[in-house]
Amino acid sequence: MNIRRIIYNFILVLVSFILQTTVFRALDFGGIAPNLMIIVVASTGFIKGDRSGLVIGFFSGLLIDIFFGTYIGFFALIYMYIGFIVGKFHEIFFSQNIAIPIVFITIADFLFGFICYILMFLFRNKFNIGYYMMSNIIPEMVYTALIAIFFYPVILHMNNRFDEREERNAKKFV
Repeated sequence: MNIRRIIYNFILVLVSFILQTTVFRALDFGGIAPNLMIIVVASTGFIKGDRSGLVIGFFSGLLIDIFFGTYIGFFALIYMYIGFIVGKFHEIFFSQNIAIPIVFITIADFLFGFICYILMFLFRNKFNIGYYMMSNIIPEMVYTALIAIFFYPVILHMNNRFDEREERNAKKFV
C-alpha cells in the first residue's frame, strides 16, 4: 500500500465523517440520516479485502467514538468487525457489479443498528425491539442503501484508479 492510497483513505474517511455529521444531518427524514461511515467501511472491505476493511473500520469507528461516543472503542470495535466480515467476501464476489455491494452495505447497516440496539438498549432492560426496528434501524438501512447507490461507484472508481496507477508503477520497475 503506497502513501497515496493511505492519504486517499484518510481523506475519504474524513470527508464521509464530515458529510455524515453536517450535510446529511440537515437532510434527515424524521431524525434518520444515512450512515456514510458504514458505506465507506463496507465498500472498502468489499473492494480491497478484510485487512483494509478492518483498518478503515477501526479508524472510522474511532473517529465516531472520539466525537460522539460515550466509550472510546465501542464504535471502533463494531465498525472494525463489520469491515472485516464484509471484506471476507472480497474474494468470492465481483466488486464491479453494483447490486451485490449495495446488498452487503444494507446488511452491514442492519447489523450495525441491531448490535447497537443490543449493546446500548437491551442490556438496560429496554425490550421494545419492534419499535426500534421500525423507527430507527429499517429507515436508516433504506436511506443508507439509497445513498450507497450513488456513493459506492465513486469509491470504486477511485480505488480502480489507484490500482491502475500502482500497476503502472510496478511495471516500470520490472
